[in-house]
Amino acid sequence: MEVSELPRLTVIGTGYLGATHAVCMASLGYEVLGLDVDARKVERLASGEVPFFEPGLPELLAKALDSGRLRFTTSYQEAAEFGDVHFICVGTPQQPGSDACDLRYVDASVSDLAVHLTRKALVVGKSTVPVGTAARLADLVRELAPAGEEVELAWNPEFLREGFAVDDTLRPDRLVFGTTSEWARERLASAFKPILDHGTPVVDTDLATAELVKVAANSFLATKISYINAMAEICEVTGADVRDLAQALAYDDRIGGRFLQPGLGFGGGCLPKDIRAFAHRAEEIGVGQAVSFLREVDAINRRRRSRTIDLVRGLLGGRLDGARIACLGAAFKPNSDDIRDAPALDVARTMHGLGAHVRVYDPAALDNARLAYPELRYGESALDVARDADVVVLLTEWSEFREIDPAAMAEVVRHRRIVDGRHALDAVLWRSAGWEYRALGRP
Repeated sequence: MEVSELPRLTVIGTGYLGATHAVCMASLGYEVLGLDVDARKVERLASGEVPFFEPGLPELLAKALDSGRLRFTTSYQEAAEFGDVHFICVGTPQQPGSDACDLRYVDASVSDLAVHLTRKALVVGKSTVPVGTAARLADLVRELAPAGEEVELAWNPEFLREGFAVDDTLRPDRLVFGTTSEWARERLASAFKPILDHGTPVVDTDLATAELVKVAANSFLATKISYINAMAEICEVTGADVRDLAQALAYDDRIGGRFLQPGLGFGGGCLPKDIRAFAHRAEEIGVGQAVSFLREVDAINRRRRSRTIDLVRGLLGGRLDGARIACLGAAFKPNSDDIRDAPALDVARTMHGLGAHVRVYDPAALDNARLAYPELRYGESALDVARDADVVVLLTEWSEFREIDPAAMAEVVRHRRIVDGRHALDAVLWRSAGWEYRALGRP
């Protein structure tokens, strides 16, 4: 694929996606201007502070700032004058009281940028949106931009995994280019030239398909997770072992073992809201029946949380009221401080509401957890929150929790009882140390 000289890039929105994209593109040699309407966020990034936990990103940010290739602003006019390719990276949360995707930030960012576009430019959406959004935004850009038809819109979905976002940006397993002209395709290719030079596969397609790729991928992953957790429900009734079942399935190369991990289920800012928005959008366009299974995928996932609490209750003889419970984990996954729709905190908060004395520890997400759930109590280490506990509950599979010495923890708890909500611990090791061990879908 022939590409022209490196264009100047802007990144609109400097949250998790935007900040990561801006920093990584600057590290590849591009001149990048990041924009956010939140002046405090801009100040923090400009001073070298990453406002969220992501391994490797602070070091790359420092280098990018020192190189002079990365700057930040709150001015749309400055961004429009600076950039040749403008990446839209703002959030698309779930609408309050609805499963629908909230597009107000996408619409606002595209509109506020477009009114300042006075020359030929490419606007590229990276945010996860309902299918049909890109076509509408393309019309909006042409209508609002002084340059009119000279401004084109493309779609380039992101596939970042929290905790691995730097590697996923610099060495993605694929790039998807949704464009409507050869110029747009070539311009988008020039915005990823160093990555393409490494042989990264590219899927060239239309706008609608590019929009669908992300939600289709997340829906598949969510379905696989909920599938094995549905099997865990069967195992709990029949006395079968879901870990052995998952291992046997994983040897089938048509199925594979990735995302076939039973336990507490998925959370975070992507999978839950994406599958709900996908099902909602499908209903809007008259094909809701095609993805109706996603409603049950969501329901299975939610049931894992209440079932985990049932395991704790069972160890306590049926009552949570007054029990001292240590919760290991708050983030929705390890190597992240993201607590959006975090199963761990949902379980902790529910047990607190049922009268338990809950203490929570997480290696990265404590500050966010304290802000969101001040009613919970927090500790400074796993052993700290486990002191005098009646039950220990592992809720996020951080490596430091996997490595806990059962004998050391036994010295601080009141009772040796543990619920492994993530199938992360060696059951034989813990039981041999005198612990009552429980896990979803295991005898």
